[in-house]
Amino acid sequence: MSSQIAVITGAGAGIGRAAARTLGRAGFDIALLGRNEERLQDAAQDLKTHGIRTLVVQVDVADADAVAKAAHRVESELGPIKVWANCAGATVIGQVATLSAQDIRRATEVTYLGSVNGTLAALEHMRRRGHGAIINLDLAPSLRGLPLQAVENGARAALRGFCESLRPELLHDADNIRVVMVDLPAINTPRYSWTRNTTGKRLKPVGPVYEPEVAAEAICRAVFTTSRSISVGPSTTFAALWSLLGPGCREKRLAEHGYKAQLEKTCAEADAQDDLYNSPPGAFGAQGAFDAKARRLDSPLSFFVTSSVRAGLAGAALAAGLTGLLNHIRNGRR
Repeated sequence: MSSQIAVITGAGAGIGRAAARTLGRAGFDIALLGRNEERLQDAAQDLKTHGIRTLVVQVDVADADAVAKAAHRVESELGPIKVWANCAGATVIGQVATLSAQDIRRATEVTYLGSVNGTLAALEHMRRRGHGAIINLDLAPSLRGLPLQAVENGARAALRGFCESLRPELLHDADNIRVVMVDLPAINTPRYSWTRNTTGKRLKPVGPVYEPEVAAEAICRAVFTTSRSISVGPSTTFAALWSLLGPGCREKRLAEHGYKAQLEKTCAEADAQDDLYNSPPGAFGAQGAFDAKARRLDSPLSFFVTSSVRAGLAGAALAAGLTGLLNHIRNGRR
């Protein structure tokens, strides 16, 4: 009896760990990839109690050869890869002038090139069969352009462009391989406690924050959607319209309020460990420290918007704006 196999990078904690549980419940056997083997084994044990076959592969996604070897191992030990979800990422928070080129390079290697390496490894096997789904994560429009977040914004924008060029290539070759971007708002994961941080203040999520199970549900829906992207919650659509209608106003507002929206008043620990070069020790799970304010799957605001619906809403808003402008011009001529 053949199984459906999903590969998840960054599966030891955060969004990746939640996605492993959600895809496991959806009927997939799971290959868990990441740097921290102890957390991967813990996640695998959790899945095994529900009868899900697992494979743990310790790997740094920035190492292209290692990711390719991991994919070959998954195919030989679990079976044909149906889904590949790139959930691994790392960044450094701070003003660009305070960042080192080495840290920026490393964060880009993990977040952008790590997802590219996963995509290439998935394509190598999926193209033999002509079908599959590759899921990459993006920032919701409400989080794009935030001050202090230039490194992650740059990596995610590069990944977005990479996927936009990849899709027509797959169409040209008649491969039924879908590349879907999941646009995520702030997610309550451990990243706020282990991200490299040069601001001197503790980090906090910006805007509405959701539990990682909401992000995992979006990833699961992306596996079965025909859209190019899927977004979480209403803020994604509103932010997209705001950036379309008033980018200058948004930049001014971010300059005035973007810092305090991300930073707590308390100082960060001077000796805090981060995950940029090495995985910090500890029994981290999917959730972070913001459960009290995070929206769960049962929240009425935890809904999902596909790219086609978002385009329709944007078109309707633009049409309404043009109609209002034309009416204003007509009234002025009377």
